[in-house]
Amino acid sequence: MGAQRYIGADERRARLALRQRLAGRARAGTPEEVAGALVALHGTDPATVYLAVGARLADPARTVEETGRALYEDRSLVRMHGMRHTVFVFPTALTAVVHASTGLAVAARERAALLQHMATAGAPDAAWLKEVEESALAALARRGQATAAELAQDEPRLREQFVYAAGKSYEGMHTVSTRLLRVLGVEGRVVRGRPLGSWTSSRFRWAVAPAHADLDTAEAQAELLRRWLDACGPATEADLKWWTGWRVTEVRRALSAIGAEPVALDEGTGYVAGSDADPVPGPEEPWAALLPGLDPTAMGWQQRDWYLAPELRPRLFDGSGNVGPTVWWDGRVVGGWAQRPDGEITWRILDEEGVGREALAAIEAEAERLSGWVGTTRITPRFRTPLEKELTAG
Repeated sequence: MGAQRYIGADERRARLALRQRLAGRARAGTPEEVAGALVALHGTDPATVYLAVGARLADPARTVEETGRALYEDRSLVRMHGMRHTVFVFPTALTAVVHASTGLAVAARERAALLQHMATAGAPDAAWLKEVEESALAALARRGQATAAELAQDEPRLREQFVYAAGKSYEGMHTVSTRLLRVLGVEGRVVRGRPLGSWTSSRFRWAVAPAHADLDTAEAQAELLRRWLDACGPATEADLKWWTGWRVTEVRRALSAIGAEPVALDEGTGYVAGSDADPVPGPEEPWAALLPGLDPTAMGWQQRDWYLAPELRPRLFDGSGNVGPTVWWDGRVVGGWAQRPDGEITWRILDEEGVGREALAAIEAEAERLSGWVGTTRITPRFRTPLEKELTAG
């Protein structure tokens, strides 16, 4: 076996710029193209989906309208639970792969936990719950989309409550509708529908999930990993285990199944999809981007030193490891941004290396571009970071 080809930080940034649709000429034409290129858009903060799409569109003027169309009219994108028990937005064609590769195991645990908690509280049994859920799903199918409260009008048993963790410091009352809809979501039977408010709202209706085929778990894991390496490779085993939430044995099995090729990285051995080890030329011009909190590029890898200096992390991440809004210059995070109460997009450079007049002008242009399509909407990240708070207050 020959020596592994070395892929350094510069080439990894070149791959990132082109495959993550961030360099100017690599930008996409539609939200579906963006989601397909990235595999998944973080959906925990609803605004992130739109901001991540807008940052990558060649013409972001209709970001809100086109992303809403894809999510709620064409249903070409779907918001559902995925890797690490986190909500993402995926291309609808990928839902079967995501469900089989990551959802099934989590779903089994979630249902077992719900039944155990109900039994401990003396609530009705599994047969009762099954009857309620079938009734609720039928009501949802009739309505098309509905909130939990609306479904409870059709199936009043959804309002039943039970005590969770009785006697513990975190004791509380759980409503059947809240827990059951969460389980059905993880099981891939329901998905989030239209929000009750604007595109930044976190209050969603529910809808019956699009039908999808039942896939073999190992085959689905191989397919998901292949897609992710095409978009984000190279990556280490640690990156892959973190992003997927799988066991290391599952990661290694999937790498073997797709014939992933090992390469040398500064962090050690990494992997690319088979035949993707050839050098990748960088974009023709340096590029700037303002990416939102939880953006899939900023959160794409566990080991981030090649694009994010460790000394910047305390200002750009919250206490749970969630990244806030970031400013990028030519493949590196160099600062952060925020929206002030009056709507102004403001930003600050934290790493001045290589950030000259050209970079500052490009970053300012991106801030104006963002402000142009966001308009009068006010955006507050769900997970706030020290720098974002400073910029907002300032």
